[in-house]
Amino acid sequence: MNYHKFAKIYSYSRTSRYLKAAKGNKKKAQEMFYANARLARSFQPLISFFEVVLRNQLHYALANHYNDVMWLVNQKTGFMSAPSLTHISKKTGIIKVNDFLKKEVERAEKVLIDKGRNITAGRVIAELNFGFWNSLFETHHYALLSGVPCTIFNGLPTGVGRKKINQKIQQTRKLRNRISHSEPLCFKDKSFDMTYVCDMYDIIHDFMSWINPNIVPTISKENLNQVKSEIAAIEVILKK
Repeated sequence: MNYHKFAKIYSYSRTSRYLKAAKGNKKKAQEMFYANARLARSFQPLISFFEVVLRNQLHYALANHYNDVMWLVNQKTGFMSAPSLTHISKKTGIIKVNDFLKKEVERAEKVLIDKGRNITAGRVIAELNFGFWNSLFETHHYALLSGVPCTIFNGLPTGVGRKKINQKIQQTRKLRNRISHSEPLCFKDKSFDMTYVCDMYDIIHDFMSWINPNIVPTISKENLNQVKSEIAAIEVILKK
């Protein structure tokens, strides 16, 4: 495609980064742009499995902890409404309530009711967003849950605990959001660079391996892990 048409379609501001990284080579800039899109696509199955595995393992662990498969619904009046989640702001003197989890479950229930569906554990889980599960590793909720969220991991390395786990989930959420908004993944400052995507691949790979070492090999066996091959293809483009 003619570069002018290409830039007009995808916006000059979005494509200019690639043109600068390609040092004015318009053909190479387009190749880099599409390579970035293919790389983003290759991450999607891994991120999807990451979220599904995380939320299901947390559900199993907490259903066992509370001896209640409907803990998500029933704990709206339990730990999700704990007094410790309410405090007075030192700055403003205003009472603040951290009721994010409770509101998210209520939102999920409303969605199901509006669709005319019965409220079941599986359906509520499916309606809750990534941020809900991430919040279970934040200090205040984690303490109320007696550290149960970390029990989903069978092979945590020495020195890895709640804080690092929470950080890795946040990083993965950020990557997912960047992909959803078609943001460039392969840049460091103004240069086309693979560091970020290589680091994120390792984070996702390690995280799922800590839960179960068979997850990533199985995904790869089913030909759903194409990240490394897309990175290799980009490195070929960069050598041109």
